[in-house]
Amino acid sequence: MTDLLTFRPEIICEVHSSDAPVVAKTLSAVERVYRHGFVRKTLILAVLALAWEAYGRWLGNPLLFPTFGQTLDAFIENLANGVIPQRMVVSLQTLVIGYGIGIVLAALLTTLAIGSRIGADLLETLTSMFNPLPAIALLPLALIWFGLGAGSIIFVLVHSVLWAIALNTHAGFRSVSNTLRMVGQNYGLGGLKLVRLILIPAAFPAILTGLKVGWAFAWRTLIAAELVFGVSSGSGGLGWFIYENRNQLETANVFAGLFTVILIGLFVENIIFATIERKTIRRWGMQH
Repeated sequence: MTDLLTFRPEIICEVHSSDAPVVAKTLSAVERVYRHGFVRKTLILAVLALAWEAYGRWLGNPLLFPTFGQTLDAFIENLANGVIPQRMVVSLQTLVIGYGIGIVLAALLTTLAIGSRIGADLLETLTSMFNPLPAIALLPLALIWFGLGAGSIIFVLVHSVLWAIALNTHAGFRSVSNTLRMVGQNYGLGGLKLVRLILIPAAFPAILTGLKVGWAFAWRTLIAAELVFGVSSGSGGLGWFIYENRNQLETANVFAGLFTVILIGLFVENIIFATIERKTIRRWGMQH
C-alpha cells in the first residue's frame, strides 16, 4: 500500500507559534479608557471648548463673541449669586408640568388608537394636522386664550410634546408582532393588561425615542416661549435671563445662559435617558 505521506506530501505543514493568528490580546490602558463612551464624549466636548476659546481669542471682541473662559467666569458668577439656579428652577418646574401633561394626553390618545379603528384614525388625523405645526406659531393664540401667564407657556409645551410622543408610541405598538399579542391573549390578557404587560415592553424602544424627541421639543420651546412671556408672567426663567442680558449687552451672561441650557440638555440625555435605556431595553436585550 502506498504510503499516504509519499502520496500527499503537502499535508505536512509545520505551524510555528509566530504564524498562529492572534485570538485575543491585552488592551493597553489608553485603549481600555477609550472604550468608555463617557470618555469619548468628554474628549469631544473638550475639543469643542478649545475651539471656542481659540476662536474667541482670535476674534478679540467679547461683546460679539466671548471666549469659553469668559463664559465660564460669567456662569460661575451667576451660579454663585443664585441667579442661574433660581431661573433653572422656574424653567424646570414649568417644563415638568407641560411635559407631564403631554405624556398623559399622548398615553390616552395612543390607548384609544390601539383599542379601536376610529381611535387610530383620530390619532393619525390629529397628528397629521398638528405635528408639522411649530409650537411657536401658537404663541399668539396662547396669548389670547390664556393671557400673560404660565398657562400660555404650558399650552405650547403640551403641543410640542404631545404629537411626538403619541406618534412614536403608536408606531411602536403597531410594530409589535401578532405572535406576542396572541401569547398575551392566550394567557387571558386583554385591554389595559395587554397594553401594560405586552405592548409597552415590546414597544418600549419606540416609546423611549418618543420621550427623547418630546423632551428636546419641549426644552427648546420653553426657552423660546420664555423670551416672550418670561417677564410678563413673572416667571423669569432661563429664556428671559438670556433675553434680559441681551438687552443689557451682557454677552458673556447671554452665553452663560445658553451654556446652562446646553448643560441641562446633556444631563437629561446622557444621564437620565441613558440610565433608563440601560436598565430597560439594553437589559432586555432589545438594543446593543
